Amino acid sequence: MPESQNIKRVKNILTQGEGIRLEFKKSHTQLPGNLFESICAMLNRDGGNILLGADNDGNIIGVDATKIETITTNLVNLSNNPEKLDPPFILFPQVYNIDNKTIIHIQVPCSSQLHKSAGVVYDRSNDGDFKVTEPHQIAEIYNRKRTHYTEGIIYPGIQYSDFNPTLFPKLRNLIKSNEANHPWLSLNDEQLLQKAGLWKRDYQTGQEGYTLAAILLLGKDEVIQQVLPHYKIDALVRISNTDRYDDRLYIQTNLIDAYDQLLGFVAKHLPDKFYTEGDQRKSLRTAIFREIVANIIVHREYTNAQPTTFIIYANRVETENANNPHGTGNLSIDDFSPFPKNPVIAKFFMQLGRVDELGSGVINVNKFIKKYSGQSNPTFIEGKTFKMTIPLANDGAVVGANDGAIDGAIDGAIEGATEGVKEKLTILLKAIISNEGKRIPEYQKITQLGGERTIERYIQQLRDAKLIEFKGEAAQTGGYYLTKQLKEKLKVIE
Repeated sequence: MPESQNIKRVKNILTQGEGIRLEFKKSHTQLPGNLFESICAMLNRDGGNILLGADNDGNIIGVDATKIETITTNLVNLSNNPEKLDPPFILFPQVYNIDNKTIIHIQVPCSSQLHKSAGVVYDRSNDGDFKVTEPHQIAEIYNRKRTHYTEGIIYPGIQYSDFNPTLFPKLRNLIKSNEANHPWLSLNDEQLLQKAGLWKRDYQTGQEGYTLAAILLLGKDEVIQQVLPHYKIDALVRISNTDRYDDRLYIQTNLIDAYDQLLGFVAKHLPDKFYTEGDQRKSLRTAIFREIVANIIVHREYTNAQPTTFIIYANRVETENANNPHGTGNLSIDDFSPFPKNPVIAKFFMQLGRVDELGSGVINVNKFIKKYSGQSNPTFIEGKTFKMTIPLANDGAVVGANDGAIDGAIDGAIEGATEGVKEKLTILLKAIISNEGKRIPEYQKITQLGGERTIERYIQQLRDAKLIEFKGEAAQTGGYYLTKQLKEKLKVIE
């Protein structure tokens, strides 16, 4: 079996030697006693990687395989404990088997907040972790973060009532789906906001309140527009009309719904292919573009007035995003160092299951693009504007084959409908193909075809035609899936 890109990255990390962004720790049966000092220091500096189960020279010693679950569970729980990290910063370790030995990779982002471990501030240098006790040194760390990470700007006038109340049940469902025992689920909404780092205090000025990240993630639309009137995501299709556009979606809502709306635009206009991974049938389009959309939303510099653009051409997708760069030039999958531009927003999306570990987007897009489009070499260019180019099939074969099968399924199974209704049924069916298991409210937001009653009517037509079916014990827990008959008509990539 070919070696995964993640294992290749870990092996590459092991050859680099310890430094300001890399720490090796022996950890055979339990967490090292000084682990959270290193985590705190990396959060306060530039982030980095910690590998448990390796000696100081990067030789793999290994972690006791029978203790892995205990060690990783303790790490997740303690990273949410203010006695270990204040403010808390949940980390999710990754476990790998290399040369028949188990190693744990902890990816620590740089944080936009100042952290303490056991009441002490730690910083990091090439020589390791060190305590920071002088007030002026602590102020320097805080000021550096405040000026670099604008997501942490405090808005004292923002109140809890300025947040969209419909988003809290949605985000709890997303968190629960991603991690059933997530510690945030036991908190009330205001406690959750604090644990997520969306409320903070400026220890230099005494100012306190909700942050720009909180407004962007959960604010009412009118509040977002008052705080950031320039904020927008402009999604365009330029295939037939390359001077203007064939279709356009203008997004100016909270980042949780913006993610769904932009993925819905992708589902509406780009074809899909499916592949099997183990015994799971997965959408290539979703695997690729969930990473692209998440990257756009998580890493944008939101105080910059430049709009985000997402443009679908006949043979490529191009995106541009205002950026606070950490280096310049083309990112190479072999040697790039992922760096979060909005650490709090990135952490929040991780808890929702919409972002995996930092840097996974570049890896996953490179992994799946050849299967999807027959093309290679997507480009990611770092600069004041972050640019991505994702190649699509040049000859239109992917579009024709997949869209033809879907159109044929609609025409063959649904009689008497107007062309306009068939077009809407096709859009909805494509959304279900790439987002199986969801319910009517989710499909309404993805497709924007009308209200929930309209979507319910279209859903029933697709069910009557035996193209989709409902699976689940109850309306609250089940979802809509393709029928076996439809799956047989669609191409599956092995």
